[in-house]
Amino acid sequence: MTTSATSGTGPADPAGPTENSLRRALKRARDGVALDVSEAAVLLQARGEHLDALTASAARVRDAGLEAAGRPGVITYSKSVFVPLTRLCRDKCHYCTFVTVPGKLRRAGHGMFMSPDEVLDIARKGAALGCKEALITLGDKPEDRWPEAREWLDAHGYDDTIAYVRAISVRILEETGLLPHLNPGVMSWTDFQRLKPVAPSMGMMLETTATRLWSEPGGPHHGSPDKEPAVRLRVLEDAGRSSVPFTSGLLIGIGETYEERAESLFALRKVSRAYHGIQELIIQNFRAKPDTAMRGMPDAELDELVATVAVARHIMGPSACLQAPPNLVDAEYERLIGAGIDDWGGVSPLTIDHVNPERPWPQIEELAAQSRAVGFELRERLCVYPEFVRRGEPWLDPRLRPHVAALADPATGLALPDAPVVGRPWQEPDEAFTASGRTDLHTAIDTEGRTSDRREDFDEVYGDWAALREAAAPGMAPERIDTDVRAALATAADDPTRLTDDEALALLHADGPALDALCKVADDVRKSVVGDDVTYIVTRNINFTNVCYTGCRFCAFAQRRTDADAYTLSLDQVADRAEQAWEVGAVEVCMQGGIHPDLPGTAYFDIARAVKARVPGMHVHAFSPMEVVNGATRTGMSIREWLGAAKEAGLDSVPGTAAEILDDEVRWILTKGKLPAATWIEVIETAHELGLRSSSTMMYGHVDQPRHWLGHLRTLAGIQQRTGGFTEFVTLPFIHTNAPVYLAGIARPGPTVRDNRAVTAMARLLLHPHIPNIQTSWVKLGTEGAAEMLRSGANDLGGTLMEETISRMAGSSYGSYKSVKDLIAVADAAGRPAKPRTTLYGPVPEERQRAARDSDGHLPQLLPVLD
Repeated sequence: MTTSATSGTGPADPAGPTENSLRRALKRARDGVALDVSEAAVLLQARGEHLDALTASAARVRDAGLEAAGRPGVITYSKSVFVPLTRLCRDKCHYCTFVTVPGKLRRAGHGMFMSPDEVLDIARKGAALGCKEALITLGDKPEDRWPEAREWLDAHGYDDTIAYVRAISVRILEETGLLPHLNPGVMSWTDFQRLKPVAPSMGMMLETTATRLWSEPGGPHHGSPDKEPAVRLRVLEDAGRSSVPFTSGLLIGIGETYEERAESLFALRKVSRAYHGIQELIIQNFRAKPDTAMRGMPDAELDELVATVAVARHIMGPSACLQAPPNLVDAEYERLIGAGIDDWGGVSPLTIDHVNPERPWPQIEELAAQSRAVGFELRERLCVYPEFVRRGEPWLDPRLRPHVAALADPATGLALPDAPVVGRPWQEPDEAFTASGRTDLHTAIDTEGRTSDRREDFDEVYGDWAALREAAAPGMAPERIDTDVRAALATAADDPTRLTDDEALALLHADGPALDALCKVADDVRKSVVGDDVTYIVTRNINFTNVCYTGCRFCAFAQRRTDADAYTLSLDQVADRAEQAWEVGAVEVCMQGGIHPDLPGTAYFDIARAVKARVPGMHVHAFSPMEVVNGATRTGMSIREWLGAAKEAGLDSVPGTAAEILDDEVRWILTKGKLPAATWIEVIETAHELGLRSSSTMMYGHVDQPRHWLGHLRTLAGIQQRTGGFTEFVTLPFIHTNAPVYLAGIARPGPTVRDNRAVTAMARLLLHPHIPNIQTSWVKLGTEGAAEMLRSGANDLGGTLMEETISRMAGSSYGSYKSVKDLIAVADAAGRPAKPRTTLYGPVPEERQRAARDSDGHLPQLLPVLD
């Protein structure tokens, strides 16, 4: 059989698939057996009676899904207006008539972008007609290609197109009540964070995964950087990581083979299963347009579209939502319904389809009648699908909930047809810092423990565990190391800066006498650089909330707002704890919290101000890079602007946490929605440029390997060479006990003693001479473990902490507080003197040292005291 036929241009082999292969694939589809790519490619070529059988089977799958969803016999649509925000684009798709050039826009009397007044005029008229969706479509990053677009944005005060999309979305929400559905093309992870607070849903067509259609001259996507399939798949994944309800789909008949079309469907299924975030798939048939490079290419035939819809239904399953645009077929609605669709997409009573302007929308009444004729009731939905309306957090930002709730039927999640469409304020939730939940967890975690070992939404919130196991497997495979360890040790002893990657990797694998020798070399380097003093800091950790929906799979700290162990502190409680810490000699508070959906982006400023107002002399070491990005995107500020404002509010330095492993191969297994490695680096380097120094960290011993440690340490050394902003490097062994990724059977149970010694020693050598301070974690390793690390290259014990909830929630058994005497004892066990320090490794004022000595072991009531 052959599956290499090219759709729309005729098969490579006129014979097509054999009768037997078609029958076999049809039987597997009919019996509910999972199809593979070759079988799907065969079914895409079904015609005549075979196509009838395929669509009948697909319709049964669709009907089962509608029944399970509680809307049997319902086909949906969204009543919308189409807003072409700009028709400029940096891409050059060979079939597109939507995109134009600045000269044509000027001659037609149009601006480079639609003005706010033009957008709002359309939206208001749509609201008056009962529309509930504003479909905002535009070209990809036009400012990167067209100076005129850059000039328009600059003149109107926008850093980039995404900033204008965000601003106009807020105005649509506030002034018209329509819900924006955003199609700005390729977006980064950070773009999703910027836009999620202003739009319930977003979208981007995958179109195809056939790379040759992008890479080869003459292909429909050649010359279009945003149409590279790998880039578009990354967008779909970032949408899922960001918990954004997302629309995607295929454009069929642009030169792809049947096998390539099948591969595209399986790629969409993989993303859908991994993140549960694809709210609908559009199966769109190519229509040739005049004045385009592909004007001579034949349209995708109706049978092509019907077969693709039916195969998509079998691949995606009963719960998927499938759409075929009704204006791209000639009233053949019955065949599309029979093939398994359950949605007609956006239909506008006001605006044309600007992407296919020659194809008018059908009247809604006609669509209802045609659907009714084949036994389906046409019901209106919102731009965000009912499943996501009912899911709520983390899929809907709190600032959008009132807007969505005003238009949605709470029982079904569908639209309320007669709901008044009026503008509503877009604002932060009220009373963000109301104390709530288990605010005594910082002490109770040591006495009562956590309520359960996992969240109630364990099976859903982190994505698909089976897909994660598959993705994690390659990274967990051990490596063969052939480099001579003795030669590597000689290099390290002579000059650690000359270690090659192969030598460093060999040393990271060292064990037995070689490991002992490595630790001795690292300890010698330590002594030559920072001397024998073991430094420590009197500090208090303040985790101001543990409510978080980011979905980090290693984190046992994060809770939903309704979970038994969830809590949020008030500003007064935060300030109280800082004041108490000052009274017992602290020089620093380290403040971090979950990404609470109700906390505005300015909440971090309020926290810093509250501490500084109460204790002006306290060093505020606060807000991980993830929190920085959250604050910046929620406020609409750039990372630089936000950090500058935080510094003005009292922020003195930032923790280099949220790094985990700076390799996205590992990060996307460890976390569903945390910032990518490149964004972490951007935040840290920007902080350093603004004079905000930071620590650096690495969490290891989960789904990583020594090669990842090496890459991470090299990255940190490179940053330090550029900025000089790191104060220390902190080793963070993975605490596995209650970590979701361990409970799911994916991660290993933390690092071994060998791993801890090798990482500490190699951190000393690979970061030399750029980062002189290497810190070990007593809260994760205990007294004996920390002392061993002091003999392996470390020179710092971190802080007294006073309270520590994150590691304790994960299952650490070493308590939440060490007195100064305890820390001195750890140094004594390593045969070294101890010395207090400040955050920036300066001398501690005598007054602070005296307060710490006088209060040591006699802490205020709110602080945990361990026997």
